[in-house]
Amino acid sequence: MPPLKRITCHKCRHYYVTWESAHPHGCRALGFKSKHLPSAVVRSSSGAACLYFEAKTLKPARKRQ
Repeated sequence: MPPLKRITCHKCRHYYVTWESAHPHGCRALGFKSKHLPSAVVRSSSGAACLYFEAKTLKPARKRQ
C-alpha cells in the first residue's frame, strides 16, 4: 500500500484559526474545531487523507506607489 499524501492544512482554503485557545484549528468543509490540525484528526479517525483539501488561491501582490 503506498504512503498517504501529506496534507498541509495551512495551505487549504477551508482551514481557519479560531479564537478559542482550547481549539485553535478549524475546518470549514468538515465543520469542526480541534486542538490539532484538522488533517491529523481526519487521518487518525478515518485512516485516510483528507478528501476536502483545496489549495488556496493567492491574490496577486499589489504594487506600492
